[in-house]
Amino acid sequence: MDTLPLASVPPAADLDAGVVDPAAALVVTGDELLLHELLPLTAAADVAPRVVDHAEQALVGWSRARVVLIGLDRAAELASLQPDYRAHVYLVATGHVPDDAFRTALTLGARQVVELPGSAGWLVDLLTDLTDQGPDRGQVVGVIGGSGGAGATTLACALAQWAARATPAAIVDCDPQGPGLDRMLGMERCEGFRWDALCRTTGRLSARALREALPRRDGLGVLSWYVGAEPQTLQAFAVREALSAARRGHGAVVVDLPRSGDRLVAEVAARCDRLVLVTQASLIGVAGAARMRARFAEHPAVGLALRGQELETADVARAVGAPVWSQMRNQRGLEESVDLGYGPLRSARGPLARAAQALWDGVLP
Repeated sequence: MDTLPLASVPPAADLDAGVVDPAAALVVTGDELLLHELLPLTAAADVAPRVVDHAEQALVGWSRARVVLIGLDRAAELASLQPDYRAHVYLVATGHVPDDAFRTALTLGARQVVELPGSAGWLVDLLTDLTDQGPDRGQVVGVIGGSGGAGATTLACALAQWAARATPAAIVDCDPQGPGLDRMLGMERCEGFRWDALCRTTGRLSARALREALPRRDGLGVLSWYVGAEPQTLQAFAVREALSAARRGHGAVVVDLPRSGDRLVAEVAARCDRLVLVTQASLIGVAGAARMRARFAEHPAVGLALRGQELETADVARAVGAPVWSQMRNQRGLEESVDLGYGPLRSARGPLARAAQALWDGVLP
């Protein structure tokens, strides 16, 4: 990566105020060659910069922009104005960078000097991360069956539906052999991207692009498979990008995980802030949950969602080695609710709603 220690970015005049907050990136330069290199990179990061040619103009949006990119041609002039110190300032240049540019960068409080085109990919990633990142990044919760037939997918959908009542939420289907979250939530006819399309894309995925591309209803976006399509294998790069973008663009992300023991499932589970093992309150169910818990022994936040009341929660917690975060009875009318397209959480009442609320209110914060 051709980055040198230090960096800053120039301000900008509005190129397209309708794409992204024009204060997301401030570009300060009058160098046409630098703009020729830089503007395609901001477009690739899904950022519409404000470009300004004069140092004085940069002071207007200096403190409000998420990131400031300063061209070498305006760096000394801007440094003479002594702008307030702020984070995420980068000095950007094409070709050879003279030694005195580093002194100027230090005066501006720049974090790095970025040479283009050599550091183009690095800069796109930086812009994507900084402009996607809100004050809080979403919580990612993985849901996996501790035993077969425990209803993990049903609970994952219910938890996502409950979360969407309070914050923009997304649910990610990582089980190609499952019933399909589109179908479970009655969204199979909604327009939007599925895994089939995302697995064919390359490059960085912005939070806004994913949020707007997903099928969405009632505040909940769904990343799943086309109903009736042949089961496919998830691509690791696509899963990583999707989870990263979903976290940056939503307040809550629920991941429906398969029980298979492949490396990608282990990686996705490790990326989850919380991991919920769904199991039946039976000896067989508890035994299966204990084995599943052992698979994720290194995960710091694993809890149980117990289906049934035949066993005491304290006994189950001891046997599995994980706390019971929620317990629920079977819910009547569940299949009908799914068949009618409401998803498993048709109302805020019932055992499933109480279990989702217990997870959301008691554990996820």
